Amino acid sequence: MTSARHPADRRGRLPARAEVVVVGGGAIGASVAFHLAEDGIDVLLLEADELASGSSGKPIGGVRAQFSDPANVDLGHRSLELYEDFQNRPGADIGLQQPGYLFLLPEADDVALFEQSVAMQNERGVASRMLDHDAVRRLNPYVDLDRYAGAAYAARDGFAYPHAVVEGYAAGVERLGGTVRTHVTATDIEARGGEIVAVWTDQGRVRTGAVVLCAGAWTRDVAAKAGLDLPVDPYRRQIGFTPALDPAPLRIPFTIDYGTTFYFHNAAPDGLLLGIADPATPVAFERTYDPAWLPLLREALGACAPELVDVPVARGWAGLYEMTPDHNALIGEAVDAPGRVLYAAGFSGHGFLQAPAVGEVVRDLYAGRTPRTDVSGFSADRFAGPSADKTTTSSGRRGPESNII
Repeated sequence: MTSARHPADRRGRLPARAEVVVVGGGAIGASVAFHLAEDGIDVLLLEADELASGSSGKPIGGVRAQFSDPANVDLGHRSLELYEDFQNRPGADIGLQQPGYLFLLPEADDVALFEQSVAMQNERGVASRMLDHDAVRRLNPYVDLDRYAGAAYAARDGFAYPHAVVEGYAAGVERLGGTVRTHVTATDIEARGGEIVAVWTDQGRVRTGAVVLCAGAWTRDVAAKAGLDLPVDPYRRQIGFTPALDPAPLRIPFTIDYGTTFYFHNAAPDGLLLGIADPATPVAFERTYDPAWLPLLREALGACAPELVDVPVARGWAGLYEMTPDHNALIGEAVDAPGRVLYAAGFSGHGFLQAPAVGEVVRDLYAGRTPRTDVSGFSADRFAGPSADKTTTSSGRRGPESNII
């Protein structure tokens, strides 16, 4: 098991050289760094603030394999396997709970879409299924069943604690001989003769031959230092927590109203976590919690679960989603960069749940091996040029990933 480290331990001097520099200390960057270190690579993980201070800073992160795109299903499914084994490798308690994910579907068209997705998920080893109203009532008695035409459910899904995951991976990096440094900002990427030669930071220069960009919502700016345009935009997302309720709420799945994006599930001690995406949210690096969001939340809560409409919200949290135009990630190696620049960013709300598998993928891409999941459709090249097809998913189907919240 990993032991806790004091933040000051990671403010030491930078090494003069690293084989690979990973920029971004969230779940994706920490996973990438861990898997590279496990592969024998001398890796340096850089974070401009504290670990998990960006998009991975959310108190609780969902884990699931229910998606509409096969590659997302595979990444989610593999990540579930790795999260279930996290206590052994890298070795940390991440508070994993698996009450399942329940998607509530308001329209018949939604049901048809999810029936197709569930069939595809089942073919790929995911035990998801469509539910009738009686089954939904047994799983979550709070739901107003008259509002929904159907539902989809996977019992293996659930949630874990992102801070624990990031710390677990970071401690694993250090145990394997890699280096983790916080409060270090990457200021430039130096290339010479068509090769990466160094990463410049506000604390000095680190010689390296490869960089992996995992800066979440800040990826566009960091990528520009390597001459790349990675289309990632920041959007604020907010969640609220009830105090401990009396009586304590029933044990329920992670429940999502697919029509409004409202979601809720249990939160310790004896409370609920409530969330919804505000469609009026502008592109901005805004992470201040705004209680003016509560009427939108209560309206959706009252429609989905009327019995809970008056539960108090004791506190809230605001963080950033890193969104791409088609709600799919950017994963790959830049072909037009001066040297080896890899990237894993823009996960549009499902980065935490895919982080373990993405770490494996980037490790294999760096080593020249074929990853177990085909992520070629996630290349940033799909957005290159005025005639690029910006709606093709990794499966080749038209349209963005539909199962996002």
